[in-house]
Amino acid sequence: MLYHFLYPLYEYVNAFNVFKYITFRIFGAGLTALFLSFIVGPSFIKILKIKQFEQAIRTDGPSSHFIKKGTPTMGGLLILFCTLFSTLLWADLTNSYIWCAIGIMVGYGLIGFLDDYKKIAQKNSKGISGKTKLFFQIIFALVVAIFLYQNVSISSDLTFPLFKNFVLPLGWFYIPFVVFVIVGTSNAVNLTDGLDGLAIGPVMTVAGTFLLLCYVTGHAKIAQYLQVMFIPRTGELAIFCGAMVTAGLGFLWFSTYPAAVFMGDVGSLALGGALGTVAVMVKQEILLVLVGGIFVMEAISVIGQVMSFKLTKKRIFKMAPIHHHFELLGWPEPKIVVRFWIISIILAIIALSTLKLR
Repeated sequence: MLYHFLYPLYEYVNAFNVFKYITFRIFGAGLTALFLSFIVGPSFIKILKIKQFEQAIRTDGPSSHFIKKGTPTMGGLLILFCTLFSTLLWADLTNSYIWCAIGIMVGYGLIGFLDDYKKIAQKNSKGISGKTKLFFQIIFALVVAIFLYQNVSISSDLTFPLFKNFVLPLGWFYIPFVVFVIVGTSNAVNLTDGLDGLAIGPVMTVAGTFLLLCYVTGHAKIAQYLQVMFIPRTGELAIFCGAMVTAGLGFLWFSTYPAAVFMGDVGSLALGGALGTVAVMVKQEILLVLVGGIFVMEAISVIGQVMSFKLTKKRIFKMAPIHHHFELLGWPEPKIVVRFWIISIILAIIALSTLKLR
């Protein structure tokens, strides 16, 4: 919005030319989201408490979680509001990629909101059925997949880190592949959101990594130098990612152990879906698996646990997702969270290093 109102004024005041630069608007969006989180956060949490939007605790979960009963949930609304407000304020709103990311964030946020609201209304941890959530996740992702498939600027080929010229042509299979990435990432982040601050740490790390990847992919000279696929106008997505990073940082101020508010499905589903959408738009789906390794590990632990129990009646872990396994081993919650953050940062560094190893 500011871009459209203020940048044209550079013809009269040269200083407004700064709004042309994505780097300036990344910092603008990031600072806006951060300070907005700090300003709105306390009142927002107070409203959640007054409305008694309290987190339902799993009865089959670790007993240490019972002390968290009464903690408000739906804190993800704070992240979404700050991210979307900052993006709309600083991004070029004629950019279709920005609207794809916003659309998925809003759509998946709505699914998560309905799920959280039902949990609160029924005072249990069930929410809406998994099939219902999956159905609407697929519908939203399918719309984005078809749009991207028809977009001449985005190739339907799958690119691989460490390889300069090797690509895998997907053809029409690109559509279900995109749906799988978006839906899979959304649910993987949702599974990770089980401890105070656990999910938001890797979300910020992944969003920060893709901030750089979006900027590189959308910059012709840098993309050519690093030998990555250049996709015009995707650099604008760096603004969206920057807003997500600092909105997450603002939320972490309130959700760090012991959390004053939980993210809820409204946050985890939306943030995961948005990250998956950004990854497919900049053709870095494989790197998403690497930098989002924490989410992958959490999802695989659940899949492995279910398959093992069905096939052998034995469990691989004491409890899945895997962060609960470490809890039952006696690890303090803050230690699990911080160590998962450390792993996430290491994976991000490795992922970014592949830009030069081609």
